Amino acid sequence: MLSEAIDTYLKVRRTLGFKLFTAQGYLVSYARFAAKAGDVHMRTTTAIRWAKLGQSEASRAVRLNVLIRFARFAHAEERLHEVPPNHVFCHRRIRRHPYIFSDAEIVRILEQAQRLNPPDSLRPQTYSTLFGLLAATGMRISEALALRISDITPDGLIVRQAKFRKSRLVCLHDSVASAIGQYLVHRTKVVGADEHLFVSHRGGHPLGYAIAAETFQAVLAAAGVNAPPDRPRPRLHDLRHSFAVRALQTCPESRDRVAQHTLALTTYMGHAHVSDTYWYLDSTPQLTSDIASACEAYLQGGAS
Repeated sequence: MLSEAIDTYLKVRRTLGFKLFTAQGYLVSYARFAAKAGDVHMRTTTAIRWAKLGQSEASRAVRLNVLIRFARFAHAEERLHEVPPNHVFCHRRIRRHPYIFSDAEIVRILEQAQRLNPPDSLRPQTYSTLFGLLAATGMRISEALALRISDITPDGLIVRQAKFRKSRLVCLHDSVASAIGQYLVHRTKVVGADEHLFVSHRGGHPLGYAIAAETFQAVLAAAGVNAPPDRPRPRLHDLRHSFAVRALQTCPESRDRVAQHTLALTTYMGHAHVSDTYWYLDSTPQLTSDIASACEAYLQGGAS
């Protein structure tokens, strides 16, 4: 039965670290649709008819891609399951170009975070430390908010069960480790038994993403950090992007060193694939210009 195959598929992929909340909803919906059609195996015609229920071309493409991934899994177990073709719907995912903060902007952001009210509370220290940590390490905001005091070690921060259920050690510069140590002095004054590193100054419960993102936007406005009129406003996640771009800009020039540097950055940032790191090479004008200049110099050198 399709529902049993779907349950098995979800269990297997979740053991690999995929959450699949959206995919589960789509697959359950498709199973009901297929059952009404009398299907007990994946059928291409039924899959496309179900995918066409999406309200836009992009939505239809997403729906069908979910079924294709499931169908490939199911087909490996039972050949009667058909695998729908790719590119039935014309849609290409366009990744949003990140906002890359300058060093001066990051300084202004941290200074403004230190001015948050109430001035005698934990709030200024919490947000200046949090934003500084994201800028200095490239951690995901979800990873930073999940940190516990026990995750702070002499060797760095232990990021546990992050995206794709991967854990890793994030080494810290001495200045970052010192800033966290200073924050902990204030942090210990907050009443409450919660062990999260970043907590609310009211009640000591774990700091949530929504309030952190909202506070970040308020700090950006106060610091005068704005995107150009034709670009989306900066986000918390752009601190991670900025770290990645800076790291790639300092990459050594020799081919072997470039490969080692990029692989190290992929591991440090917790990317699932090195291609996720390569994306930054063509996502920002500065790096694109640097690559073009390097290629031009190489070609001119070869021609001379």
